[in-house]
Amino acid sequence: MAFLADHLKRIKPSPTIAVTDKARVLKAAGRNIIGLGAGEPDFDTPENIKEAAIKAIREGRASKYTQVDGIPELKNAVVQKFKRENGLEYKPSQITVSAGGKQVLYNAFMATLNPGDEVIIPAPYWVSYPDMVLLAGGKPVEVVCGMDSGFKITAAQLERAITAKTKWFLLNSPSNPTGAAYTQAELKALTDVLVKHPHVHVMTDDMYEHLVYDDFKFFTPAQVEPSLYDRTLTINGTSKAYCMTGWRIGYAGGPEPLIKAMAMIQSQSTTNPAAASQWAAVEALTGPQDFIAKHNVVFKERRDLVVSMLNQANGIKCPMPEGAFYVYPSCAGTMGKTTPTGKTLATDEDFVSELLEAEGVAVVHGSAFGLGPAFRISYATKTEDLEDACRRIQRFCGNLK
Repeated sequence: MAFLADHLKRIKPSPTIAVTDKARVLKAAGRNIIGLGAGEPDFDTPENIKEAAIKAIREGRASKYTQVDGIPELKNAVVQKFKRENGLEYKPSQITVSAGGKQVLYNAFMATLNPGDEVIIPAPYWVSYPDMVLLAGGKPVEVVCGMDSGFKITAAQLERAITAKTKWFLLNSPSNPTGAAYTQAELKALTDVLVKHPHVHVMTDDMYEHLVYDDFKFFTPAQVEPSLYDRTLTINGTSKAYCMTGWRIGYAGGPEPLIKAMAMIQSQSTTNPAAASQWAAVEALTGPQDFIAKHNVVFKERRDLVVSMLNQANGIKCPMPEGAFYVYPSCAGTMGKTTPTGKTLATDEDFVSELLEAEGVAVVHGSAFGLGPAFRISYATKTEDLEDACRRIQRFCGNLK
C-alpha cells in the first residue's frame, strides 16, 4: 500500500513467530503437529511469582501508570541481582525496565543509531537483531561463526569487523539459536579487542544466563573487563529462567545518559511495562531461586536426548550446546536429496517445509538466523513430544533418496 513507510521494506516478519503460527493453524485443522519453534519454557510461572502479581492487583498497585521505565522496587531488585550474580554495581538511575528484553534492545538502538552506524552481530543470531538495527537506521554487520568455532565469534573476526562506523558490538550468550555460551577466557579475548577501540559500545543479551549445563560458569563482558563498564549495556529479563515469557519484563543496566535516553523513547511509545508484571518480577528476582536448578536438570536431560537422536538421523549433524534450550543441527547432508513426493531439497527452508508437511514437526530454518543449511529446535517442550519428534525426523531423513 502506497501510504506505508519505506523502512518497512527493509525488514521481514519474525520467522520464529511465523513457524509457531503455522503449526497452530495446522493443529486447528486436525493435523498431529509437534511444534518445536517457540522459544519459551513449557514450565508454568512459579506460584510465588503469580501470587505476588495477584496480591498487587488486589491491593490496587496494578491499576495505575507506574514510572516509565520501572517501579523503584523493581529497579532496586535489578540492582541487587546485578551485584549478587554478576559483580556489577549499578544505581537505580542506571537501570531500565521494559516490556520484554526485545523492547530494551529496540529502545537502545533507537536512542543511539544514526544512519550508517554499524552494529556487529555474530551469526547465527536471534532473528530480530538485524531487523531492529535496520528499523533504527543502522547497518547490521553480520559475522558468520560456523560449527567449527562452536558458533562463537573469535577475537580475530571481531577485530576485522570493527570500522570507524562501528557503534555497537552485540553479544548473546548463551545463544539463541545455537545454545553456544562463551567461557571467561573466550570473553576476555573479545574484551581485549574492544578495549583497543573506545568508540565501540557493547550490548550483551544475557537472557539465558541461568540456563547453562555441565558445570558451565556464566560471565558477562563488563564483569570480565571492568574498563568496559561505562560503555556496556547489560541486558537481561525474567522471560526464560523464570518462565515468564507472557509477562513481558526485560531490564538492563548501563550508562546513565543512555538509560535516560531509552526512557525518553519508551515514554513516547509504550510508557511503563504492565504494573502487575513488574510486581511479579520483583518477587522473581528476590524470592526463592531453587526451581531454576530443578528445571535445568530436565532441560539437560532433554538436550542430551535430542542431540543423541538427531545425530542418528541420516544427513544430520548436531553439536552439543552449553546452554539455553535450543539445538542447531546442520542438515547439509540432506541437501540435494529427494523426498518420496519428488521434491528435491535445495535449501534448509525446503527441509523444514517438507518435514512439517510429511511428519508434522515444526522447526525453524537456519537461514533465518543467518547461517544454513541448518535448523533450530527448541527442546523446551514435553520429553515424550521431543522423543516422538526426533523419531519423525529420523524417519523423514531415512526416506530421502
